[in-house]
Amino acid sequence: MVNERIIKGLTSNALKIIAIVAMTIDHTALILFPRYSLDIPVLFMHIIGRLAAPIMMFLIVEGYHHTRNIKKYILRLFIWAVITHFAYAFAFDKSFIPIGFDQTYVIWAYMLGLIALVIWEKSKLITWQKNIVVIPVICAAFPAAWSSPAALAILHMGRNRGDFKKQMLWLIFFITIYSIGYFIFLNKVYGLLQMLIVLAIPLLHQYNGQRGNWKGMKWFFYIYCPAHMIILGLIRVFILQLGKV
Repeated sequence: MVNERIIKGLTSNALKIIAIVAMTIDHTALILFPRYSLDIPVLFMHIIGRLAAPIMMFLIVEGYHHTRNIKKYILRLFIWAVITHFAYAFAFDKSFIPIGFDQTYVIWAYMLGLIALVIWEKSKLITWQKNIVVIPVICAAFPAAWSSPAALAILHMGRNRGDFKKQMLWLIFFITIYSIGYFIFLNKVYGLLQMLIVLAIPLLHQYNGQRGNWKGMKWFFYIYCPAHMIILGLIRVFILQLGKV
């Protein structure tokens, strides 16, 4: 029965492909329609985009449990976050100095969530000491897309690995906090739209614990993420903006 599920389920490679497609569609909509468009086709593109972040949060947790060297894993995420930050700032006309909400890409929050999970799982500190150390790590994720709730979701999904229901409840809880803030301070429709991360849950439930046959997917994803943003940035600068002149 277990073997049948492994054969039929989704590998991490398959989930990453879904995340790549969803991310690309979402970012394309942000470039072409940047001002909270309420057109149905645009909203539909953003709905598809809600699949990307929860898949990657989930896979960060899985990566933590499968990696042979957690220090190298964190370092890769750090380098990836720095490179992607500049691509993100260029694509979406953000400040290159990430001060303020949504001024760097979500990978920064992924990395900090992973660090918080490592502190919680591997340090010899007692609970109150862990909280003191983890809180500033989580706060440091504030400038990222999906902000500190993304890091908190990774931390608590990691602590509850093996209990899929609890993992998803924590994911929903922290994204609900994010959505409420988005609803109050930024845009009501798009705040509600963030809750559609729940559409990713059936896909995550199909995860079979396998990586997949193609070993190059990890590096493809690392390269694709900033590369597609640079292309979108070039479209924004040289096609959309110059087309208005």
